This record gives sequence, structure tokens and C-alpha cells, in this order.
Amino acid sequence: MTIVQVRHGFTEVAGVRVFHREAGPPDAPVVLLLHGFPSASHQYRRLMEVLGTRYRLIAPDLPGFGHTEVPAGFTYTFDRLSEVVEGFCVAHGLDRFAMYVFDYGGPVGFRMAVRHPEWITDLVVQNSNAYEEGLTELARGFIASRREDVSAIRGVLTLEATRGQYEGGTGDVSVVAPDGWILDQYFLDLPGREEIQIELALDYRSNVERYPEWHEYLRRHRPRTLILWGVNDPFFGADGAKAYLRDLPEARLHLFDTGHFALEEKLPEMAPLIDEFLGGQEVAARANGSTAGAPA
Repeated sequence: MTIVQVRHGFTEVAGVRVFHREAGPPDAPVVLLLHGFPSASHQYRRLMEVLGTRYRLIAPDLPGFGHTEVPAGFTYTFDRLSEVVEGFCVAHGLDRFAMYVFDYGGPVGFRMAVRHPEWITDLVVQNSNAYEEGLTELARGFIASRREDVSAIRGVLTLEATRGQYEGGTGDVSVVAPDGWILDQYFLDLPGREEIQIELALDYRSNVERYPEWHEYLRRHRPRTLILWGVNDPFFGADGAKAYLRDLPEARLHLFDTGHFALEEKLPEMAPLIDEFLGGQEVAARANGSTAGAPA
């Protein structure tokens, strides 16, 4: 019996103490796990236990989330979040890895991928939108918020909304542990966190503005990509998942009858797909630079 040991720690990046979880052999193929809103690295705890025997899995908490400690005066934009994650990668010597992006993790990861396409061997995209048609009416209303009226943003920072993101759209709510949404809400309710989330929400439109840049990155560098999508996501519709195929026609697409936090209900189905897609030996070869997704 092999029991995965998950390690925890902090890394100093330009004054930010980035908390992270890590599992797996130090010489195994690296997978960087970037979490979404309103969660943190704990959203990957079960996935890390399942895949941690074959891969080196590293999941940082983004600034403003989880246990990461941020100094006063930090500017909460997706640009800054991506810069901190880039610094985290440099600090850990990560320069060839597969990247799993979910929700907010996508805008952070895609910014970094544009700057360092040579770093990314593979992409796993789970309910992380990068196309206009993937934005539901709820998402468009959220993005349209202005500083004069942030009521729509405040509405998604409540316990009811957080729980709804986990349980909404699932087929069997009994398999969704309450630990995730309760811990998420604990962090959201910490002093100053509401203001941080409002700032990031107001900056979300910058992600939509960058969609063409990300499409160009995908077309030019063609990273091997696996798309996993909970089709009952109230924010990011299945059309957003299918849209990736325009720029990545060879990507693998799997749709699941579940909600936004698809791993909560569908881990038994999704984890084998991730493992088969990454394929330890193939990823190891790519990590050594043999294949990187040739430019078009």
C-alpha cells in the first residue's frame, strides 16, 4: 500500500508569503495546480492524494486566498497574481511542467503561459473560461459590475452562494463534502478579504480583454490539452469548453453532468482521465525538452 504524503510550506515572493501544498516524488513530472474562486489549494487535496504517487503536484494559494500572506499595499489584479505565481515557479525551479487551471486559475496561468510558453508542457483546463461564448448571463452581470455598485459581487461572497457553487448542478449532493465550502467561507470572512475579492472581481474584465492574446498563444504553441467541464456551471457554460477546439482541434474534451466544482462529484471519473492524458513516461520525456508543442 502506498500512502501519499502531502507537505505544506511557505515561499517568499516579493514580500508575499505564498502558502503551498506539495505531494509526490521530487524527480517526478511536475503538475502545477492553480485554484479558482472562492477556494484555495485545498480544493485539490483529494486529487493530490490520488495522483501523488506518479507526479510531483504543487498547488499554491493565490494572493488574497487561503493561507497566503500578503503585505499591506498589494495591488489585487490578475496581472499581479500571475507575477507572484511566476515568482513562485522561479523560486521552486519550475521551468517545465503541466498546468491544471480552474476558474480564476486560468487567467493567472494563461498570463504566465504567454510570457513563458516554454514552461508549459501540457494543459488541463477545468471550467476555466477563455472564450466569450462561455460566459453565461450570470457571469456577464458579474463582469459588468462597476465600483459604484458592487452588489452583484457582494452577492457571491456569502455562505449561501459559496455553498451553491459546490452543490449547484450536481447529481448527487451527498458526495460533496461540506468541508470545502465551509473552509472557503472562513477565508472569505477574514478581515479585509471581502475588499480583496471585490478588487479582483472588478478587474475580471481585463481577462475578457485578453482572450484574443490567449487564443493566439494556444494556436501558436499548441500545448497538449485536456478539457474537463462541469456543464451545469452557472458561470461558465459548456460552449466555452467546446470553443477551445477552434484553437486546439486536437485537444481532448470531456463534459460532465455536474457543476462548477466538478472534481467534488466527478473525481473518480476525472482523475483516471488526467492520469491517462499526462501519462507519466510521456510527460517525463516532454519535461526533458523532447516535445514542447511546435509553433505553427
